[in-house]
Amino acid sequence: MNIEQLNSLLFQDVNILSEIANGQSDEAILNKICQNLELVSGFSDIQCAVFEVIKSNLYIVACPHNHIQSLNDLDDTPLSHFGYDHSSVSELKNKDLLNHRSFEIEQLTAPDTQTIEKNSLLFSVDVPLIDKNELIGLLVIFSKEKLYVSPRQTEFIRFYSQLASAVLIAVRLRQKSELQFDSLKKSNEKFQAFVKVMPDLALIIDETGVYEDVHGSPSNLTYISATEIINKNVNDIFPADDAKKIMNVITTALKTDETQEYEYSIEGENGVALFEGRITPIHYNVDEKESAKHVLWMARDVTTAKQIQKKVKELAYFDPLTQLPNRRMFNERLELAVKSKSVSNEFGAILFLDLDEFKRINDSLGHSAGDKLLKDVSERLRISLRKSDVLSRIGGDEFVILVENTGRTIEQAQSEVAMVAKKVQESFQEKFQIEELVFQVSCSIGICIIDGCTDAQNVMKFADTAMYNSKRKGGNSYSYYDPKQQTLLERQLTFESEISTAIENRDFCAFFQPQLNGNGEVTGAEALIRWIHPTKGMIPPDEFISIAEQFGLIQSLQDIVLEDICKLLMELESTSSIPADFKLSINISHSQFRASNFKQSLESTIDQFGIAASRVTLEITESMLSHDIAKTAQQMTEISDKGFTFSIDDFGTGYSNLSNLHAFPVHELKIDKSFVDRMLDPSGLSIVETIINLAKNLNMKVVAEGVESDKQATLLKERGIDVLQGYHFAKPLPFDEYLKWHSTHLAQRQ
Repeated sequence: MNIEQLNSLLFQDVNILSEIANGQSDEAILNKICQNLELVSGFSDIQCAVFEVIKSNLYIVACPHNHIQSLNDLDDTPLSHFGYDHSSVSELKNKDLLNHRSFEIEQLTAPDTQTIEKNSLLFSVDVPLIDKNELIGLLVIFSKEKLYVSPRQTEFIRFYSQLASAVLIAVRLRQKSELQFDSLKKSNEKFQAFVKVMPDLALIIDETGVYEDVHGSPSNLTYISATEIINKNVNDIFPADDAKKIMNVITTALKTDETQEYEYSIEGENGVALFEGRITPIHYNVDEKESAKHVLWMARDVTTAKQIQKKVKELAYFDPLTQLPNRRMFNERLELAVKSKSVSNEFGAILFLDLDEFKRINDSLGHSAGDKLLKDVSERLRISLRKSDVLSRIGGDEFVILVENTGRTIEQAQSEVAMVAKKVQESFQEKFQIEELVFQVSCSIGICIIDGCTDAQNVMKFADTAMYNSKRKGGNSYSYYDPKQQTLLERQLTFESEISTAIENRDFCAFFQPQLNGNGEVTGAEALIRWIHPTKGMIPPDEFISIAEQFGLIQSLQDIVLEDICKLLMELESTSSIPADFKLSINISHSQFRASNFKQSLESTIDQFGIAASRVTLEITESMLSHDIAKTAQQMTEISDKGFTFSIDDFGTGYSNLSNLHAFPVHELKIDKSFVDRMLDPSGLSIVETIINLAKNLNMKVVAEGVESDKQATLLKERGIDVLQGYHFAKPLPFDEYLKWHSTHLAQRQ
């Protein structure tokens, strides 16, 4: 080879290096390497090929001569066919090897044998191509004869093997870069998709406060577009005070290299929005030139979350109806007040309020009316109290007031809290209006002085006890706690528990006291509740009726009585021993009469037993007729239309407007026992005569109860009494005894 040819090859080799750098076709470059080696090596009749190692197998990546393209059959050839294995790879790193091989035909597999036979290639020289400690390919020189390589030829082969290695390394680097780029592209696409749906806003801000980049939803979270915020300073976006605080946070994050948290607000078109910012330093822009440092500011709109948090707190600490502090908040305030009084010389107090007759209003008009009343009461109480007083609704119609400082002596405390109680009562003087109805409402107040010696729980308990004392006095009053009251209340609570247990155990039942006309015929009976205690025996009604009413158990007792009435009527009707106008009467309490489901409850019970409503008389008191005359008359008329009859019990002992008596569907009047007892006196007899005459004029029956002597019975009959009832005829009898008495009485008259 002459000088010109060598210069030409040298020029081509330089071009090969340039082509490698410029990323030209890998196969073309490797083919050129093979061709140049064939020309410069000095061997005759040789062919060069480049194999790449992929997963321990060899694959042809360059083979410039068409007449040996069948070498492609060597693709996917194990390294072992060229005498390499994994254990020898680590030995190649610092060695310059030229491996001479002579392929024995019997050692090769079928496809390899066919290839070599076809081309008569029996000998080869191969050079391992190495990248660091890894065998990445082979440069192989095939020859028909065994090759003897001189040192000069070795240098040529080494040079071109290094070029081939460079190409394969470049190929691998490019493939790796492409994979990394593809992975980065996918990651970026995921990131962009995430950013689009991300509820947060990511802001890149430099140390001077300039916004350099925005990701997320700037229109939602900054109230200005991304194009408007980029390259603007914090001072351009926020008011001066807010901008200063934000810059302080950025400076702190950069100085400490720690994540900072900051809450701030932005006023936009939709009002003020609250944000939570997390600010952390980023270091990609920090270089040797000390260019501006940056932070990543993650902004999250927490307006809704804060609103929910506020709502949860309100639900936890405030009554949703009146917006007053609830029991939980009040108890916490009371605990603090009690503790402070234990270390100070001042007294405090709480006032426990319970609305009088609220249940009647709530039951008769419905819960919406009751809620309206509670809100109105709350507002009046707010206005009447001082700012320092704590007002709370702790449940139902119960309110409490905490008065923190009432003086340094017990006398001062009582005087101060009495003024508060009077102001509260004054706030109830004006009537309350619900829709078209007007009500006079009052409250019962219990007061307990806080002296620091009693814990918060007992302070509430004692105020509650004092409130019940005000209830016993008739309501619309206030009472101070007296330890004796607590003993009484605890006794009542124990009794209330016993009543509840007795109801469950069916220890209550109805006794029946017969009612007779002037001819001695049985016209009915009054059902009276009785408690037969398993250990105490018979407990008088006057010992448990008031407590049952106070604790809301009277309805359950009256349900028992009505059921027993129905059972007795069923038994009597089955024997055909009662006339068509035979009736059993039941006493109706004030709370039951005002309950919104009163009529429905009556009908449900008698329908359950198949009893006609005309068999049942409902005894009510005069006081029940004095409230809301029109509504009461309407309710009684609706019940009367179903067949029930009404009787006014203890007539003359309460207040009633006689001029309105005719407006109610009342069928009979009952003369109270106290008037019957005084009949032997002229004045007492005159009262009885007046009641009888009034009933006759109103076309009502008249019943005298408490008749205990023959003289009383005679006087009543002479004056035209319709029905008599009392011990003179029979005492109240239990179910079976009444049936026996009734049967005996009928037999005696036949």
